[in-house]
Amino acid sequence: MRVHIVGNVYRSDALAAVVQTALWLNEIGVDVAVDSDTGRHVAIPVVSTAEFGNTDLAVAFGGDGTLIRTAHLCAVTGAPILGVYFGRFGFVTQCTRENVQTCIKATLDGKGTLESRMMLQADLVRSGQSIAEIHALNEIVLQRDITARMMTFAVAVDGHSLTSYPADGVMVSTPTGSTGYNLSAGGPIMDPQVEALVLTAIAPHTLSSRTMILKSNSMIHLTVGSRGDAVLSADGQTRLHILSGDEVWVTKSSRVTNLVTVDKNDFLVKLGQRLFAGQVTLGEAF
Repeated sequence: MRVHIVGNVYRSDALAAVVQTALWLNEIGVDVAVDSDTGRHVAIPVVSTAEFGNTDLAVAFGGDGTLIRTAHLCAVTGAPILGVYFGRFGFVTQCTRENVQTCIKATLDGKGTLESRMMLQADLVRSGQSIAEIHALNEIVLQRDITARMMTFAVAVDGHSLTSYPADGVMVSTPTGSTGYNLSAGGPIMDPQVEALVLTAIAPHTLSSRTMILKSNSMIHLTVGSRGDAVLSADGQTRLHILSGDEVWVTKSSRVTNLVTVDKNDFLVKLGQRLFAGQVTLGEAF
């Protein structure tokens, strides 16, 4: 058996848990390796980026950002991922540091439950030729560069011209990503087991902009309708510079992220405990 681990390198407690878990796994006869970033902080063998997904289980010690980084490393193989919570909101992470050994053991013994999360694919087309393909668990974002002024972004869906946003950018999110950047931009919260695409403008300079929820097999066509530097990104992990005349096609990816689940009601519990905590209910207001 083999387990690959990613840790949040900015949290000493997460790195300490990586080391402790690696020692325990070695004791029970499991081979362990970490990604190159984590390997710079712990004395554990390093596995290359290309080989990271070839594992029986990947474990992410951190918040959602760490898990997303792990998802990108495992996207091609679809290796199962267990997220251990060492973050702030942690909507995608499933396991706490107290029960990590139990969760890992159950998964390696074939008793774990997997939940497949849809991903997005973005194709960058230049002069009629596809020059790049990127995949995302949370969102694909087309936005102005930090030094550019507000730009105009044209959107078409399934061959029909939909609208043109004067905005800082436009994003397409998955339901998993609805509690990430999409939420900050005013988009809706969606149950992650729903299959749909969420189209949200980023800081639109208009009163008529509304988030749209589209069917999961929609083909979304994005272009920049004004001069200026723009950037295409996937989960903030990959960034591509956009030239005038470039086209971006966003669709449901053939890849999925397989998450080890601990509690089937985990998402609803986290909404109450981490996002809505402290809000006054109607009954408490009077």
